[in-house]
Formats: sequence, structure tokens, C-alpha cells
Amino acid sequence: MSHTRTREPGELFGPRMTLFADTLSVGLATAVACLPLLTAPAALSTACAVLRGAGEGRPATAGRYAGLLRRRLCLGDLAAGALTLAVLLLCAADLALTRTGLPGGPLFAVVATAITAGATLVGLRACACPESLTDWRAALRAAARDTVADPGGSGLILLALTTAAASAWALPPLAFLTPGPLALALTAVDVRLAGRRC
Repeated sequence: MSHTRTREPGELFGPRMTLFADTLSVGLATAVACLPLLTAPAALSTACAVLRGAGEGRPATAGRYAGLLRRRLCLGDLAAGALTLAVLLLCAADLALTRTGLPGGPLFAVVATAITAGATLVGLRACACPESLTDWRAALRAAARDTVADPGGSGLILLALTTAAASAWALPPLAFLTPGPLALALTAVDVRLAGRRC
């Protein structure tokens, strides 16, 4: 994902700073696109596709992001968003039930947290898969396989998600910028794994 070009005349920052700025602008566009909640998986998947394109020489701009998202939003993307929302609500309800003093609550809390973390990893990895642009089922199958086969990458994704959540918690205005770096981390893990397969 790195470019080796040098700074052009009149350019204030080098290519690495340009990727950082593009990541933040794509992150802001992603945060706005996620506001309806049902569009969150499609928005994050599109951000990963735009940032993947930056590694292949295509511009990673908010305009390109908006164009790709507008072309791809369909019934399958909204169904993926509805499924994501349903899973998150179910996990939140399960974890809330563990605090009511039910027998076996602490053990159930550990199991529910592990299942939630696994589902989150598979969902995030699915957003980074190129297949998510056209076929969510294929992306979920590939993501489930990669989550198990690449524990190092899964750990990196959990660290990126934890960092994004901590940044948003510590400084709430940063919540609108965190999707960009998270999408960059997801894309980097997926590109790294694809490079190891070749």
C-alpha cells in the first residue's frame, strides 16, 4: 500500500501523508454513510475497496468513495446491514441478561463475549474482502476461513477495533474519523494475507 514516488514541486506533504489525509477523508465519508445503520457494512466495505485501490494507483478520495457507494447499494447490502444490526442487538440483550443474576450468568457472559468477538471479526474481515462488493455470502465464507487460518491478522483487527473504540471514547469528535483508519487496517490485513497466498 506504499508508494515510492517522491514529492512533486509544490506538494506540501510526501506520499505517505497524502495516504493519511485520504484515509481520514474516506473515514469521514464512511461515518456519514453509516448513519442510517443499515448501510454500515456496505459503507465500510466500500471504504476498504477505495483504500485497496490506493495501493494500485487509483485515487482514494471521498468523491470516488461516494461514487462507488452510490453504484453498489442494493437489497443485498441492506440485508447485510439488517443482519448486522440484529446480531448486535441480540448480543447486547444477551449480555444485559447476564447482569440480572440468572444462574450461570458469569459463564454465559464469557461465552457470549467470545461469540460476539468472533462474529465481529468475521464481519469486519468480510467487509475487507473484495467479494463483499458483489456477493456477501462469498465474502462471509472467505472471512470465516481467514479468521481461523490467520490468527495474527485477526489479532491485528481486534487491536485496530480496540484503538478505534478507545479513540472515540476518549475524544468523541474522533468517532467520525475512526472508520478510515479501521478500514485501512482491515485492508492491510487482507492484502497481507493475499500476498502470503501468492
